[in-house]
Amino acid sequence: MDLKGKILKLYESSFPYSKRDFEVFEDFVSLLDSGKIRAAEKKGSKWIVNSWVKTGILLGFKMGKLVPYDFHGAWMFDKHTYPIKKISLEDGIRLVPGGTSVRRGAFIASNVTIMPPSYVNVGAYVDKGTMLDSHSLVGSCAQIGKKCHISAGVQIGGVLEPVNLSPVIVEDEVLMGGNSGIFEGVVVKKRAVIAAGVLLTSSMKIYDVVLNRVIEKDENNVLTVPENSVVVSGSRPASGEFAQKNRISIYTPVIIKYRDDKTDEKSQLEGVLRA
Repeated sequence: MDLKGKILKLYESSFPYSKRDFEVFEDFVSLLDSGKIRAAEKKGSKWIVNSWVKTGILLGFKMGKLVPYDFHGAWMFDKHTYPIKKISLEDGIRLVPGGTSVRRGAFIASNVTIMPPSYVNVGAYVDKGTMLDSHSLVGSCAQIGKKCHISAGVQIGGVLEPVNLSPVIVEDEVLMGGNSGIFEGVVVKKRAVIAAGVLLTSSMKIYDVVLNRVIEKDENNVLTVPENSVVVSGSRPASGEFAQKNRISIYTPVIIKYRDDKTDEKSQLEGVLRA
């Protein structure tokens, strides 16, 4: 039986777990930690959810025992299956001191910079050259591409359950402005710009005033932000007599332009910051 089959079988089993069961989970989480398996991966132009990998992550919580961790003199309590990720100088990651936590089972590629305090949860994937600025969150199973700039205060939500749902995906060279947030399986395509303060969930509609269209979630409950789009916070009038009488508006994300040379000049992250 392959690893996928073993994980799915183990998830359906009950306590107590044997030494061999924990060895199977160790094989799984080691592959996840090194980026050799992922919660979702791009095949052609489509993102495919590896639901068995998400099941394996849930298995870790099911198998794990609550144990104490001495974290720089402060006692923490978490599942023994998901300790703090071990990062060495040879990994080529710039992890700045100051309260950041990266859980085991999260993959961080070389040349990633993580400013404190930030948190990266199990199953997340952060690719080469990306910067995670202060107070950023990368939730469980979120997939972040190459050379992204995740600004201070950004929240990238985790989608672990149900296992067949797509996690939040941010493709290559995306800029996310400060205090923006992406949740519920939204896919942000390559080189998009999410302005400061913009919030996106799959239940929202994006109004594209450049191409005169409304973008909604698809049959898989995925809302896709187009490649090169620049998304800002907007509003639209609320429906109903009361709302109109009181001039009530509803928040909505709006595409106001698509990236050009001027946008690139403003949003470019200096190469020296990635060195």
